Amino acid sequence: MRVVIAPDKFKGSLQAEEVCAAVAAGIRSVTPDVDIVHVPMADGGEGTLDAAVASGFARHTATVSGPLGAQVGADFGVRGTEAVVEMATASGLALVSRPERDALAASSYGTGECIRAALDLGVTRITLAIGGSASTDGGAGLLEALGARLLDADGAALGRGGGPLTELETFDLSGLDPRLARTEFVLASDVEHALLGPEGAAAVFGPQKGASPAQVATLERGLARLSEVLDRALAGAGAVAAEPGSGAAGGVGYAAIAVLGAERRPGVEVVAGLTGLADKLAGADLVITGEGSFDEQSLGGKTPWGVARAAVSAGCDEIIAVCGRSTLAPEQWRAAGFTACCTVAERAASTDESIRDAARYLTQIGSDLAARLLRTSPTESSRNTARPTMESM
Repeated sequence: MRVVIAPDKFKGSLQAEEVCAAVAAGIRSVTPDVDIVHVPMADGGEGTLDAAVASGFARHTATVSGPLGAQVGADFGVRGTEAVVEMATASGLALVSRPERDALAASSYGTGECIRAALDLGVTRITLAIGGSASTDGGAGLLEALGARLLDADGAALGRGGGPLTELETFDLSGLDPRLARTEFVLASDVEHALLGPEGAAAVFGPQKGASPAQVATLERGLARLSEVLDRALAGAGAVAAEPGSGAAGGVGYAAIAVLGAERRPGVEVVAGLTGLADKLAGADLVITGEGSFDEQSLGGKTPWGVARAAVSAGCDEIIAVCGRSTLAPEQWRAAGFTACCTVAERAASTDESIRDAARYLTQIGSDLAARLLRTSPTESSRNTARPTMESM
């Protein structure tokens, strides 16, 4: 019997590898000899780097400028000539305490420094995982760290962040690191928002980063100015502002597509490629996936949905979701290809307990699954068409 465990993190509770370990411990407590493969997953945002490292990327650390300029240690992964740069480690909102948040000054500069550090190691392909950002600067800081110059009408360098972009007059790309032209960029993002407008980066995500209504208006003007000036420096850049995904990560999607030539791809698809998910699913009898909250968003392109689709393609017909809580009706997850859904919330006495003791409950879930689904040997399983499933119990 071959079991593949490929979950996302349980946000605020467990990392993806910890979820794998807890479920696997429960399974092995019942069937010690079962073949279990751990594939920690993510959907292209936070956790993507951990998933890559678990799949063979070497973790490196660069000292970079955090969202508000303070030095932080930002991790990135390298395997051969490929790198994974996770924006949250360098320019993430979690790096700034709530009282210190400054939506106008937060910059993506540190993410550009991470890219530069990866280039120094000889990489020629970089995956940018851009969830969880603190900035709304259209990727201006990222490009500045890579050699661009942003100048005002007097020829002076602009301050960092989205606020100063309202004074932008010149975007000089002549000093961009020449290695960028030889580097392939992949943007891991499911965000469909464009750069500007009522559904753009400032209007939708600015308030989440601490921006007041007045600051949202300032950020919107700054992004519009960025698009206008960059279009003069790089013909066609202005049109990119209307493309889906250009508003991702406060507009880093815009800079990555317009200047770095990045290809935007669904996050879970990118992570599946980094982890070699398809190969690891080959021959699986049971696939277990999930995340902290299993809801309609989960079925709209997040990790459980992506893993389930890959499992079906691999020929596995026993796909189980494990999660902290679920808001889905059984007919919803069945229609998405899942044969069962097991939640921690059903076992814990309270929400706090489900978060605090998630590993213990996931181990219980693993042992229950083993007792119900893995009691027969692989040979018996292939012959016994009446083998019990979670649906029949």
